[in-house]
Amino acid sequence: MVEPPAQSQSYPGRTSDMAPEPHDEMRGYTGSGLLDGRRALITGGDSGIGRATAVAFAKEGADVAITYLEEDDDARHTAGLVEAEGRRCVTFGGDLAEERHSREIVRHAVRDLGGLDVLVLHHGTQKPVQDVREIDGPQLRRTFEVNVYSLFWTVQEALGHLGSGASVIITGSINGLRGNKTLIDYSASKAAAMALTTSLAQNLMERGIRVNCVAPGPVWTPLIPATFDAERVEDFGKQAPMGRAAEPDEIAPSYVFFAANRLSSYYTGQTLVPAGGEIHPG
Repeated sequence: MVEPPAQSQSYPGRTSDMAPEPHDEMRGYTGSGLLDGRRALITGGDSGIGRATAVAFAKEGADVAITYLEEDDDARHTAGLVEAEGRRCVTFGGDLAEERHSREIVRHAVRDLGGLDVLVLHHGTQKPVQDVREIDGPQLRRTFEVNVYSLFWTVQEALGHLGSGASVIITGSINGLRGNKTLIDYSASKAAAMALTTSLAQNLMERGIRVNCVAPGPVWTPLIPATFDAERVEDFGKQAPMGRAAEPDEIAPSYVFFAANRLSSYYTGQTLVPAGGEIHPG
C-alpha cells in the first residue's frame, strides 16, 4: 500500500476521510460458490476488514447482515457493494457494548435473512495510552464491554440459530499474542477474545459448530487515524517485517477460509495470523 501521510480524525473514523482510502472492496476477487446459500452476520462490517469480508462473502454466494456503531455512510456503501453482487445486505446501527443490542442484532439478522450460518465477530475499540495509569475505570470497562462481553452475549443469542456445519469467526489481534506497550487494555481484551475462541471451539464441537480466530497485524482501516495521533499514523505498519501495513482486501480471504466448510471443515480452535511476516508460536 501507499504509505499514509500524517493524519487524524474523530472516532470511530470514516473511510472517505482517509488518505489514501483503503483497498476494502475486493475488486480483484472472484468467488467460486464457497458460501452459496449461507447467511452471515458480520459485526463491525461497515468498513475496513469487515467491509472486505462482507463483499467477499457476497461474491462467494452469501447473504449478509452487518453491524456498525454510527458510520451510516460507510454502512450504506458496504450494503451497496454486497447488493451489486446480487446478494442481500441488511444493516444495524448501534453500540454492542449494550447487552440488549448485542442480542437484538442476532434476532434481527435471523428475521431478515431467514436464518444464520456464519457469525463473524469483528467489531472492536482501542485507545492508546503512554502510561498504564491513564486507563481509568470507564475506559477499561468500555474496552472489555465492546471487545469481550459483547462476544459472549452475541454467541449466546446465536446458539439458538446456528446448526451443525455453522462457523463462528472471532477477530483477535497480533497484540493479543505479544502485547503492545500503548494498547494495554486492548491487547488484554484481544487475548481474552482469543482464549474464548479456543474454549468455545471445544465446547461447541459436539454440536458441529466450528470456532476459529483471525488475528491480523497492522491493517489500514478507519480505526487507525481515529485512534492514533497523526505522527504515529505516518509510520503505521512500518514495524512489520514486510515494512508496511496490510490492506483490508488482504485479510478478508482468511475469513472466507474459516467460513467455508469446503476449505476448513477440519479446523476449529485455530488462529490465522496475517501479520506481514511477524512470527509467533502456537
